[in-house]
Amino acid sequence: MTTAPLRLATRTSPLALWQANHVRDLLAVHGIHSELVHVSTKGDRVTDRPLHQVGGDGLFTREVQEVVLAHEADIAIHSLKDLPTAPVPGLVLAGVPARGPTGDAWVSRRHASLLDAPNGSRVATGSMRRKAQLLSRRPDLQVEDLRGNIGTRLARLEDEGLAGIILAEAGLKRLGLDSEIREIIDPEWILPAIGQGALGLECRADNPASVEAMSRITDPPTRSLVLAERAMLRALGGGCLVPIGCLARAEGPTGHLLAAVLDENGTRRLDARHSGPLADPERLGEATAKALVDAGAEEMLARVEKRYLGQPRGGT
Repeated sequence: MTTAPLRLATRTSPLALWQANHVRDLLAVHGIHSELVHVSTKGDRVTDRPLHQVGGDGLFTREVQEVVLAHEADIAIHSLKDLPTAPVPGLVLAGVPARGPTGDAWVSRRHASLLDAPNGSRVATGSMRRKAQLLSRRPDLQVEDLRGNIGTRLARLEDEGLAGIILAEAGLKRLGLDSEIREIIDPEWILPAIGQGALGLECRADNPASVEAMSRITDPPTRSLVLAERAMLRALGGGCLVPIGCLARAEGPTGHLLAAVLDENGTRRLDARHSGPLADPERLGEATAKALVDAGAEEMLARVEKRYLGQPRGGT
């Protein structure tokens, strides 16, 4: 009897489709056939406002999850940086393939590096995290909002005379746009989003065949690192839209976690570093979050969330 192909739910942006086809190729190596199910999300449809004005977390993931919960697909494919850390009843994060590049890239037609941009330059990004970290070192910049897929953002760079824009390194490289990158920004300055460069594959908890299929394409070191980052975010109670950056790295069996929390204008920045066994990523993430909380992170995040998200402190 022929086994029905796994149905992979995905957004329809060029990058999302690259990621979905990458997962399909990984599954094919193990003899698992799959097909794509296209899904439109609110984050894709509403591009004329900053993300914090569109809604809360899950703007790029909720509709994809709903398709899986409705049994219209078997696997939800996400950019892991978009996936809230609060579990959705009935779903499980079953797959995390090997991670791509984690950095943020400076893209400019005028300046070889971000530090080369003159005082008062117009720089654009769609991320409050990037904006806050930019301003923490370059308060002179005029940071503007930037939405849309990568092609749309690159067109704005040309059309609006911007000094430069900041995009994820992984997205540019996955779409063959390496030549657009002028510089990979020092992560000690601009830390990436939690899970940046990684994919998160969710399936229904009551679907053991899908869970098993996802385990075949999971990269254990990547999974441990992103679980540490997500544990840090969950312990802080921060969402995907607030200015929190984090990067976990491995050195043998030890994980090293660097994280930062900022206010929205980058005038205050709290950094924390912590190391611990990668075998216990949750503890590594939680210990890093505790260091930030002890330094006053909760108060900072509360002000940002009340001002920009119109909601009190809470988990994501």
